Amino acid sequence: MRADELQIDLGQIHPELRGISLAEALPDQPLDQVAVRHTVGLADPLRSSETATLADGLPDTLEESIRAYGLRYFKIKLSGRIDVDQPRLREITTVLLENCQGGFKITLDGNEQFTDLSSFRKFYATLSADASLAPLMGNLLMVEQPLHRAHALKDEIATQLACWPDAPLLIIDESEGTFDDLPRALELGYSGTSHKNCKGVVKSLVNAALLKKRASSIGRPLIQSAEDLANIGPVALLQDLAVVALLGIPHVERNGHHYFRGLIQYPVGIQSQVMATHPDLYRQHECGFPTLDIREGLLDLRSVNAAPFGCGIDLDVTQFPTLKAWIMSGGMGML
Repeated sequence: MRADELQIDLGQIHPELRGISLAEALPDQPLDQVAVRHTVGLADPLRSSETATLADGLPDTLEESIRAYGLRYFKIKLSGRIDVDQPRLREITTVLLENCQGGFKITLDGNEQFTDLSSFRKFYATLSADASLAPLMGNLLMVEQPLHRAHALKDEIATQLACWPDAPLLIIDESEGTFDDLPRALELGYSGTSHKNCKGVVKSLVNAALLKKRASSIGRPLIQSAEDLANIGPVALLQDLAVVALLGIPHVERNGHHYFRGLIQYPVGIQSQVMATHPDLYRQHECGFPTLDIREGLLDLRSVNAAPFGCGIDLDVTQFPTLKAWIMSGGMGML
């Protein structure tokens, strides 16, 4: 990418980027480490007293995950109902204060729960006025997609955000369907968007260049976050991490790693390959399967950065009879 071997012409997508190379838009080197931003889902148990132990060798609750992985970054899902979210956020605050001795940072995911900005502003004001939530709200980095995609990019958002001087940094996510959506969001007053490989690697590269170009002219911090859709190894997760490292995003939502028992679902041969090729990213779990090696809340990406598009193994599809039959029948052509 930095050598421009793909010859991506940024100016063909946004004329204001004409003459800017990818090398100018990207960090000098990919990151060797990124922090895990742990997802706290709406139904995820917070303490051991709330749930029966699954006995699968993995932490079951938020407090157990913090202790097991040394987590410091968190993405907290919102339901949009103050009577549900406020007491839950109070309990999350307590758990984080008890277990994150070195401090913590959070993001809030609005999950498209609001249809107008005034409703979200009222919701946010209630949380901000709650003294018990001050440690949480004081460590808020951004709010992701509070408005439903059908309303998030409407004209009136510009006036409403301009009249909200102490608004949190807001980014879009689901609203970004085309290359035109980030410029539109910035004009309305949003602070950025999310990276996901499923939204397009080239789009994220273009967005990185656009945010860097506009940073000097917009009077607020601009953000390119890294989010997840339950990616797991041995391919998709590593490819996602490779792009996150390339973009220089310091923390990434890791949603999938704590819902799966590492790579236990794959043939032993593939598990062994991953362990041999990516020993910095994976470790052998005490129960006998490869799992992400998260230390002090960080992932080591050196082997990911050294591999072609992040994945250093040659995936042998003959180990998956159903997949092999699909490919032989022309399934790849359908993609």
